[in-house]
Amino acid sequence: MTVNYAKFAARFNRGLLYLVMIALVGFTAMPIIYMVSTAFKPLDELFLYPPRFFVQKPTMRSFYDLLTATDSSIVPFSRYIFNSVFVSITIVAASLFVCSLGAYVLSKFKPPGAGFIFAVILSALMFSPQVTQIPTYLIVSNLGLVNTYWALILPKVAVAFNIFLMKQFFDQIPDALIEAAHIDGASEWKIFWRVIMAVSKPAWATLIIFTFIGNWNDYFSALVFTTSETMKTLPLAIQTLAGGPGVVARSGALAAGTFLITLPPILIFLLFQKLIMNTMVHSGIKS
Repeated sequence: MTVNYAKFAARFNRGLLYLVMIALVGFTAMPIIYMVSTAFKPLDELFLYPPRFFVQKPTMRSFYDLLTATDSSIVPFSRYIFNSVFVSITIVAASLFVCSLGAYVLSKFKPPGAGFIFAVILSALMFSPQVTQIPTYLIVSNLGLVNTYWALILPKVAVAFNIFLMKQFFDQIPDALIEAAHIDGASEWKIFWRVIMAVSKPAWATLIIFTFIGNWNDYFSALVFTTSETMKTLPLAIQTLAGGPGVVARSGALAAGTFLITLPPILIFLLFQKLIMNTMVHSGIKS
């Protein structure tokens, strides 16, 4: 009797947990599903009352309206896409190199003051980027970099979280592996690229994913550091479109723009989620 009750209680708890998880997933996915549905709605369905959650007659008209919304402007919509792609990819490449190299030095070379430097890096994790935005802007302004790609790229290269992530992973690599490479005559540079980075694929893949997603969705930096239309990134351009005249008539185009912004991060995470979770386990930050 006790055994049967225990089995029933375990199944009931598991079923209740699944129901809660399904409800949370549905609640989280609902805005995304509605956004995708709105992006493909024809004009008559956009203004239908009461509104329908799912699209009845899918169309690409909203995407065409989005691409032609800036026809009267000197800046084509493709320019905003290029800015976002260029800035995001450049930051990813630079951050991967700088943060991995810095983390490798802190993890394996342990120079004087390495503990203090790492403590400063950890303390930087407590502050949101908005807290340091004013001093960052003053530095960028004094260097004469406002309204340039440098203003969007340089402040995002050395990121405390990326250094922390890579160092925690590098700490798991045995020193014997490096010593064996030294015995084989490998230089420090070759050890870093051919040995350390080779066995750290999950870590730097996670760094690439998080850095790309964070900068692809970044709205605030472009708002602060750019002043001309040609330097706007995609999130800022969509917000400008949403705040202009005729915003109600362009609701379908805005949904299409939001769809374009959210699609790459979602696809990237779905494709590489195993690498991300593997890195969380090895870096000791899963808990």
